[in-house]
Amino acid sequence: MQPRSLIVTVYGLYARDEAGWIGIATLIRMLAEIGVDEQAVRSSVSRLKRRGFLESARVDGVAGYALTAATRQLLDDGDHRIFHRPRARLADGWLLAVFSVPESERTKRHLLRSRLSWLGFGTVSAGVWIAPAQLEQEARDVLSRYALSTYVDLFHGDHLGFGELRIEIERWWDLASLQQMYDDFTAAYRPLLATWVAGQGSADGQAFADYVRALTAWRRLPYLDPGLPDEVLPAGWRGSSAGDLFAALRERLAPAAQAYVSTLIPATGRSQPVSENRRDADQ
Repeated sequence: MQPRSLIVTVYGLYARDEAGWIGIATLIRMLAEIGVDEQAVRSSVSRLKRRGFLESARVDGVAGYALTAATRQLLDDGDHRIFHRPRARLADGWLLAVFSVPESERTKRHLLRSRLSWLGFGTVSAGVWIAPAQLEQEARDVLSRYALSTYVDLFHGDHLGFGELRIEIERWWDLASLQQMYDDFTAAYRPLLATWVAGQGSADGQAFADYVRALTAWRRLPYLDPGLPDEVLPAGWRGSSAGDLFAALRERLAPAAQAYVSTLIPATGRSQPVSENRRDADQ
Protein backbone atom coordinates (compact mmCIF):
# COMPACT_ATOMS: atom_id res chain seq x y z
CA MET A 1 0.00 0.00 0.00
CA GLN A 2 1.17 3.50 -0.79
CA PRO A 3 2.17 5.46 2.34
CA ARG A 4 0.04 8.35 1.11
CA SER A 5 -3.09 6.17 1.17
CA LEU A 6 -2.28 4.95 4.67
CA ILE A 7 -1.84 8.52 5.89
CA VAL A 8 -5.22 9.50 4.42
CA THR A 9 -6.78 6.61 6.34
CA VAL A 10 -5.06 7.62 9.59
CA TYR A 11 -6.27 11.21 9.29
CA GLY A 12 -9.76 10.07 8.37
CA LEU A 13 -9.94 7.86 11.45
CA TYR A 14 -8.08 9.85 14.08
CA ALA A 15 -7.95 13.53 13.13
CA ARG A 16 -11.60 14.43 12.76
CA ASP A 17 -11.99 16.35 16.01
CA GLU A 18 -12.02 20.14 16.21
CA ALA A 19 -8.24 20.40 15.89
CA GLY A 20 -8.01 17.98 12.97
CA TRP A 21 -4.28 17.90 13.58
CA ILE A 22 -1.52 15.34 14.18
CA GLY A 23 2.05 16.22 15.11
CA ILE A 24 4.57 15.09 12.50
CA ALA A 25 6.60 13.11 15.05
CA THR A 26 3.46 11.33 16.24
CA LEU A 27 2.42 10.60 12.67
CA ILE A 28 5.85 9.11 11.98
CA ARG A 29 5.51 6.92 15.06
CA MET A 30 2.01 5.78 14.03
CA LEU A 31 3.10 4.89 10.49
CA ALA A 32 6.17 3.06 11.80
CA GLU A 33 3.72 0.65 13.44
CA ILE A 34 2.48 -0.14 9.92
CA GLY A 35 5.98 -0.53 8.52
CA VAL A 36 6.38 2.87 6.83
CA ASP A 37 9.72 4.62 7.39
CA GLU A 38 10.16 8.26 8.34
CA GLN A 39 11.36 9.47 4.95
CA ALA A 40 8.35 7.92 3.21
CA VAL A 41 6.01 9.62 5.70
CA ARG A 42 7.60 13.03 5.20
CA SER A 43 7.60 12.69 1.43
CA SER A 44 3.98 11.55 1.34
CA VAL A 45 2.83 14.32 3.67
CA SER A 46 4.51 16.88 1.41
CA ARG A 47 2.59 15.51 -1.57
CA LEU A 48 -0.68 15.61 0.36
CA LYS A 49 0.04 19.21 1.32
CA ARG A 50 0.68 20.17 -2.32
CA ARG A 51 -2.61 18.56 -3.29
CA GLY A 52 -4.49 20.57 -0.66
CA PHE A 53 -5.34 17.57 1.52
CA LEU A 54 -3.28 18.79 4.48
CA GLU A 55 -1.92 22.11 5.67
CA SER A 56 1.01 22.87 7.98
CA ALA A 57 0.06 23.86 11.52
CA ARG A 58 1.70 24.15 14.93
CA VAL A 59 -0.07 23.31 18.17
CA ASP A 60 1.61 24.32 21.42
CA GLY A 61 4.80 24.87 19.44
CA VAL A 62 4.76 21.36 17.95
CA ALA A 63 4.97 21.03 14.15
CA GLY A 64 2.34 18.99 12.42
CA TYR A 65 -0.33 18.88 9.75
CA ALA A 66 -4.05 19.54 9.87
CA LEU A 67 -6.92 18.66 7.58
CA THR A 68 -8.02 21.40 5.20
CA ALA A 69 -11.68 22.42 5.16
CA ALA A 70 -12.15 20.77 1.77
CA THR A 71 -10.66 17.53 3.04
CA ARG A 72 -12.94 17.53 6.08
CA GLN A 73 -15.93 17.79 3.75
CA LEU A 74 -14.59 15.01 1.54
CA LEU A 75 -14.10 12.71 4.53
CA ASP A 76 -17.54 13.53 5.93
CA ASP A 77 -19.10 12.72 2.56
CA GLY A 78 -17.31 9.39 2.48
CA ASP A 79 -18.35 8.13 5.91
CA HIS A 80 -21.86 7.09 4.91
CA ARG A 81 -20.70 5.25 1.80
CA ILE A 82 -17.76 3.51 3.45
CA PHE A 83 -19.27 2.45 6.75
CA HIS A 84 -22.98 2.00 6.04
CA ARG A 85 -23.07 0.39 2.56
CA PRO A 86 -26.48 1.68 1.42
CA ARG A 87 -28.26 -0.65 -1.04
CA ALA A 88 -30.75 0.75 -3.57
CA ARG A 89 -34.24 -0.59 -4.18
CA LEU A 90 -35.34 -1.27 -7.73
CA ALA A 91 -38.68 0.45 -7.07
CA ASP A 92 -36.86 3.73 -6.34
CA GLY A 93 -35.81 4.08 -9.98
CA TRP A 94 -32.74 5.62 -11.56
CA LEU A 95 -30.88 8.90 -11.71
CA LEU A 96 -29.61 10.06 -15.13
CA ALA A 97 -26.90 12.68 -15.53
CA VAL A 98 -26.91 14.18 -19.02
CA PHE A 99 -24.06 16.57 -19.67
CA SER A 100 -22.22 18.49 -22.34
CA VAL A 101 -18.96 20.35 -21.76
CA PRO A 102 -17.43 22.60 -24.48
CA GLU A 103 -14.15 21.45 -26.00
CA SER A 104 -12.56 24.65 -24.70
CA GLU A 105 -13.24 23.43 -21.14
CA ARG A 106 -11.94 19.90 -21.39
CA THR A 107 -10.42 20.18 -17.90
CA LYS A 108 -13.95 20.62 -16.55
CA ARG A 109 -15.07 17.63 -18.62
CA HIS A 110 -12.38 15.45 -17.08
CA LEU A 111 -13.29 16.67 -13.59
CA LEU A 112 -16.98 16.03 -14.21
CA ARG A 113 -16.37 12.47 -15.40
CA SER A 114 -14.06 11.74 -12.49
CA ARG A 115 -16.61 13.06 -9.97
CA LEU A 116 -19.41 11.01 -11.53
CA SER A 117 -17.22 7.91 -11.42
CA TRP A 118 -16.34 8.67 -7.79
CA LEU A 119 -20.06 8.93 -7.00
CA GLY A 120 -20.64 5.48 -8.52
CA PHE A 121 -22.29 6.42 -11.81
CA GLY A 122 -22.18 3.98 -14.71
CA THR A 123 -21.77 4.99 -18.36
CA VAL A 124 -24.72 4.63 -20.76
CA SER A 125 -23.05 6.73 -23.48
CA ALA A 126 -20.46 9.53 -23.68
CA GLY A 127 -22.75 12.19 -22.22
CA VAL A 128 -25.31 10.06 -20.40
CA TRP A 129 -24.43 8.46 -17.07
CA ILE A 130 -26.68 6.52 -14.70
CA ALA A 131 -26.89 5.71 -11.00
CA PRO A 132 -29.46 4.43 -8.52
CA ALA A 133 -31.86 7.22 -7.54
CA GLN A 134 -30.65 7.08 -3.92
CA LEU A 135 -27.51 8.96 -5.02
CA GLU A 136 -29.45 12.06 -6.08
CA GLN A 137 -28.69 14.29 -3.09
CA GLU A 138 -25.07 13.22 -2.95
CA ALA A 139 -24.73 13.95 -6.68
CA ARG A 140 -26.34 17.37 -6.27
CA ASP A 141 -24.02 18.27 -3.42
CA VAL A 142 -20.84 17.16 -5.19
CA LEU A 143 -21.68 18.74 -8.57
CA SER A 144 -22.53 22.03 -6.89
CA ARG A 145 -19.43 21.99 -4.70
CA TYR A 146 -17.15 21.54 -7.72
CA ALA A 147 -19.05 24.16 -9.78
CA LEU A 148 -20.11 21.51 -12.32
CA SER A 149 -23.88 21.80 -12.04
CA THR A 150 -24.15 24.21 -14.98
CA TYR A 151 -23.00 21.45 -17.34
CA VAL A 152 -25.39 18.77 -16.10
CA ASP A 153 -29.09 17.97 -16.18
CA LEU A 154 -30.34 15.37 -13.73
CA PHE A 155 -33.36 13.17 -14.48
CA HIS A 156 -35.19 10.64 -12.34
CA GLY A 157 -36.97 7.72 -14.04
CA ASP A 158 -37.63 4.01 -14.51
CA HIS A 159 -36.27 1.52 -17.01
CA LEU A 160 -39.05 0.81 -19.52
CA GLY A 161 -37.22 -1.25 -22.16
CA PHE A 162 -36.08 -2.68 -24.36
CA GLY A 163 -33.06 -4.63 -23.18
CA GLU A 164 -32.99 -6.88 -20.15
CA LEU A 165 -32.01 -4.62 -17.27
CA ARG A 166 -29.56 -7.07 -15.70
CA ILE A 167 -27.65 -7.31 -18.99
CA GLU A 168 -27.67 -3.55 -19.47
CA ILE A 169 -26.34 -3.06 -15.95
CA GLU A 170 -23.28 -5.16 -16.78
CA ARG A 171 -22.68 -2.94 -19.80
CA TRP A 172 -22.99 0.31 -17.84
CA TRP A 173 -20.77 -0.80 -14.95
CA ASP A 174 -17.64 -2.97 -14.96
CA LEU A 175 -19.02 -5.38 -12.41
CA ALA A 176 -16.56 -8.13 -13.32
CA SER A 177 -13.62 -6.00 -12.24
CA LEU A 178 -15.45 -4.93 -9.09
CA GLN A 179 -16.24 -8.55 -8.29
CA GLN A 180 -12.53 -9.39 -8.61
CA MET A 181 -11.66 -6.55 -6.23
CA TYR A 182 -14.11 -7.91 -3.69
CA ASP A 183 -12.59 -11.38 -4.09
CA ASP A 184 -9.08 -9.97 -3.61
CA PHE A 185 -10.14 -8.15 -0.45
CA THR A 186 -11.77 -11.29 0.93
CA ALA A 187 -8.74 -13.45 0.13
CA ALA A 188 -6.42 -10.98 1.84
CA TYR A 189 -8.44 -10.22 4.97
CA ARG A 190 -10.52 -13.27 5.85
CA PRO A 191 -7.40 -15.00 7.24
CA LEU A 192 -6.63 -11.86 9.25
CA LEU A 193 -10.08 -11.92 10.85
CA ALA A 194 -9.65 -15.62 11.62
CA THR A 195 -6.35 -14.84 13.35
CA TRP A 196 -7.99 -12.30 15.64
CA VAL A 197 -11.05 -14.45 16.30
CA ALA A 198 -8.72 -17.28 17.32
CA GLY A 199 -7.07 -14.96 19.85
CA GLN A 200 -3.72 -14.93 18.05
CA GLY A 201 -3.68 -11.16 17.72
CA SER A 202 -3.63 -9.16 20.91
CA ALA A 203 -1.46 -6.03 20.96
CA ASP A 204 -3.24 -2.73 20.49
CA GLY A 205 -0.49 -1.57 18.13
CA GLN A 206 -1.04 -4.62 15.97
CA ALA A 207 -4.79 -3.97 15.93
CA PHE A 208 -4.10 -0.39 14.82
CA ALA A 209 -1.84 -1.51 11.98
CA ASP A 210 -4.24 -4.22 10.81
CA TYR A 211 -7.26 -1.92 10.96
CA VAL A 212 -5.58 0.89 9.01
CA ARG A 213 -4.46 -1.58 6.34
CA ALA A 214 -7.92 -3.15 6.10
CA LEU A 215 -9.72 0.19 5.85
CA THR A 216 -7.21 1.46 3.28
CA ALA A 217 -7.86 -1.63 1.16
CA TRP A 218 -11.63 -1.34 1.62
CA ARG A 219 -12.48 2.35 1.34
CA ARG A 220 -12.12 2.61 -2.45
CA LEU A 221 -14.57 -0.22 -3.14
CA PRO A 222 -17.78 1.47 -1.91
CA TYR A 223 -17.13 4.30 -4.35
CA LEU A 224 -16.85 1.90 -7.28
CA ASP A 225 -20.00 0.11 -6.10
CA PRO A 226 -23.10 2.31 -6.43
CA GLY A 227 -25.18 -0.01 -4.26
CA LEU A 228 -27.20 -1.54 -7.08
CA PRO A 229 -30.46 -3.31 -6.21
CA ASP A 230 -30.10 -7.01 -5.45
CA GLU A 231 -32.43 -7.92 -8.33
CA VAL A 232 -30.00 -6.68 -11.00
CA LEU A 233 -26.72 -7.94 -9.55
CA PRO A 234 -24.95 -10.89 -11.20
CA ALA A 235 -25.53 -14.35 -9.77
CA GLY A 236 -23.03 -15.13 -7.04
CA TRP A 237 -22.33 -11.47 -6.29
CA ARG A 238 -19.83 -11.33 -3.44
CA GLY A 239 -19.89 -7.63 -2.61
CA SER A 240 -22.21 -8.16 0.35
CA SER A 241 -20.06 -10.88 1.90
CA ALA A 242 -16.94 -8.73 1.46
CA GLY A 243 -18.78 -5.88 3.18
CA ASP A 244 -19.73 -8.17 6.04
CA LEU A 245 -16.09 -9.17 6.36
CA PHE A 246 -14.97 -5.54 6.62
CA ALA A 247 -17.71 -4.83 9.19
CA ALA A 248 -16.50 -7.77 11.28
CA LEU A 249 -12.90 -6.57 11.06
CA ARG A 250 -13.96 -3.10 12.11
CA GLU A 251 -15.91 -4.41 15.09
CA ARG A 252 -12.99 -6.58 16.16
CA LEU A 253 -10.11 -4.14 15.59
CA ALA A 254 -11.40 -0.58 15.93
CA PRO A 255 -11.65 -0.43 19.76
CA ALA A 256 -8.13 -1.75 20.32
CA ALA A 257 -6.79 0.47 17.54
CA GLN A 258 -8.41 3.49 19.21
CA ALA A 259 -6.87 2.49 22.54
CA TYR A 260 -3.43 2.48 20.91
CA VAL A 261 -3.96 5.87 19.26
CA SER A 262 -5.18 7.33 22.56
CA THR A 263 -1.76 6.68 24.05
CA LEU A 264 -0.31 8.97 21.37
CA ILE A 265 -3.13 11.48 20.88
CA PRO A 266 -4.86 12.49 24.15
CA ALA A 267 -8.55 13.27 24.30
CA THR A 268 -7.85 16.93 23.55
CA GLY A 269 -6.91 15.86 20.02
CA ARG A 270 -3.41 17.27 20.41
CA SER A 271 -0.66 14.74 19.84
CA GLN A 272 2.49 15.06 21.91
CA PRO A 273 6.00 15.29 20.44
CA VAL A 274 8.03 12.09 20.61
CA SER A 275 11.27 14.02 20.95
CA GLU A 276 12.56 17.57 20.88
CA ASN A 277 15.25 17.05 18.23
CA ARG A 278 15.34 18.09 14.60
CA ARG A 279 12.95 15.34 13.54
CA ASP A 280 10.10 17.29 15.14
CA ALA A 281 10.66 20.23 12.81
CA ASP A 282 8.32 20.65 9.89
CA GLN A 283 9.94 19.94 6.54
